[in-house]
Formats: sequence, structure tokens, C-alpha cells
Amino acid sequence: MSDYDLVIRSGTVLDGSGGEAQQADVAVNGGVIAAVGRDLGPGREEIDAQDMLVTPGFVDVHTHYDGHVTWENRLRPSSCHGVTTAIMGNCGVGFAPCREQDHDTLIRLMDGVEDIPFPVLAEGLPWTWESFPEYLDVLAGRDYDMDVGGYLPHAALRVYVMGARGARREPATADDIERMCALLEEALDAGAMGIGTSRTLFHRASDGSPIPTLDATNDELLALARTLRKAGKGVFQIVEDVHLPGKDVSVLRQLAEASGRPLTFSMGTGNSGPQIWPQLLQGLEDANAAGVTIKGQVMPRAIGMMLGVELTLNPFYTTAGYRE
Repeated sequence: MSDYDLVIRSGTVLDGSGGEAQQADVAVNGGVIAAVGRDLGPGREEIDAQDMLVTPGFVDVHTHYDGHVTWENRLRPSSCHGVTTAIMGNCGVGFAPCREQDHDTLIRLMDGVEDIPFPVLAEGLPWTWESFPEYLDVLAGRDYDMDVGGYLPHAALRVYVMGARGARREPATADDIERMCALLEEALDAGAMGIGTSRTLFHRASDGSPIPTLDATNDELLALARTLRKAGKGVFQIVEDVHLPGKDVSVLRQLAEASGRPLTFSMGTGNSGPQIWPQLLQGLEDANAAGVTIKGQVMPRAIGMMLGVELTLNPFYTTAGYRE
């Protein structure tokens, strides 16, 4: 007679707590871990995990499945590689809230920022929503091979509230900011993970126009951060060119302090070289030591990038002449 539904035998167990790896069996009953230890009783099904790692499912905190989740049930390749939760809405790009006349604007933005082709998105997106809560309702009605969550994308929010002014990166008025904050609060109540935004020159639509949030003022971002504080929940996700000359992590700390919530940002470098890392890491260490939670997102493997003078990633983008 079996003691368990499933026993994973003799694997190298990393339980996610930060402790040392241990060789152990993992037993499962009713889809829940029932025991971890050596020489556990028999299972109805057994897997030999000798010389293999046994870990919790990975949470991929930076994905762009925002479109795919509206037509796909299997979120590959992530679900094929141990990811059990994916977070979308990063970099401020996504598809809600959105009015019909702005569909192509958001598709071009995702096409340019993430290289997901315009025809694929235009054909696949059903657009059976307008607001962010309605978008979440659409996702809630679908089945996936992993869990998903999403930030409210700031670029979509800006275009929704400001229309063409937002797409052209014009300054938001006090009324615009108030409306954005109200919609963020609504999204948080509906289940948004927080808000995602970007102020990097890297992020451009497929027509070459910069992301609508590129020139968003600190006042605009601070107002959104304070909305997270008011709600008492959510994460502030941002891509900011902190490695460029004259910039540092101080603005990230201001946002994290204003929100009272965790802030996460993409850690990367450009032509400024590795000399910025000591200052960047020291700034993060100082903030976290003071109780201000800022986490840098890093890639678990090396990647390659294609740069070109007519491509999104221009090798001269960090130079003063190109920025002008």
C-alpha cells in the first residue's frame, strides 16, 4: 500500500529558504507537499531524482506575456523550465486600460520594446476589455499551465488618460495625474501586482517613437508611488537609466520611500562601463539598510544583444550628441 501519491527520491533539495542543499525525498499527497526527509515511505508514483535538483517553482518577475495570455493556455517556454508564476506588465507596456482607437498604439509599443510582431498581436488580441479590471476578468476566465499576475502598465495608463498627449510624452496635468492615481487604485483593488513603468531611451515603439512614459516627471511617478502607500499593497517596477552619466539610484529611493512598498528595477549597464557598479550597489545597500526595499532584477544567464544605428538598441544612445 502506498503512503503517498508521489515521492521524488534522492534529489538535491533546495527549498527556497536560503539554507544549504540537502539530499532528501519529497512526498506529495493531494497536490500538496506532505513530507521532506530521507527514506520516506512508498508512493503510488515515484521519480528518481538522483543527481538532479528539486526546487520550488520559479517566479519569473519580468515577463511580457500580456498578449499571449489572451489566446494561449500554455505559456511556453517559461512553463517548460520550472517557472510556475509569471509577472507581466513590466516596463510599463501592456494592453489595459485601452480604448479602441489606441489599440495600434499599444501594439506598436510592444512590437518595438519586446519584438513581438505587430501582425501576431493584431491578429491574436481579442480586445474584449477596456479597463484593467476587465482585462483581469478575461484572464480569470482562462486556464493556464502556470500562475500569472500583472502590473498596471504606466504607458497604457498614460495613453488612456491623456490620449495623444500621453503618447507624445507631454507633461501630465494635475487632473491627469489625479485620474491616473484613481485608475491605479482601481487596478490594485482588482488584483494588480502594482505598477510598471519605464524611463529608458532603450524603449521605443516599432515606428521609432519613445515610450510614452520616457519623460514622465518625478512628480507624476511620486503621485503613483503614494497611491501604493495609500492602498497598502503593490510593487513599483521601473526601468530607469541609472547607469547614465549624472544619474544614480536616488530617484529610485525617493519612489520607494514615497510608496512604502518594495521597488524593483532592471539592473543593466551601457557604454558607461562597469565603473558605475560600486556606486550603484552601495546606493542599494544603503537604502535597504535604512529599511527602504529596493531590489535589482538581474538575468540568471548571459544574453546577447544586437545593436545598430537603425535599430532600437543604438550603440550611441548613451552619448550626449545622440540624446540631443
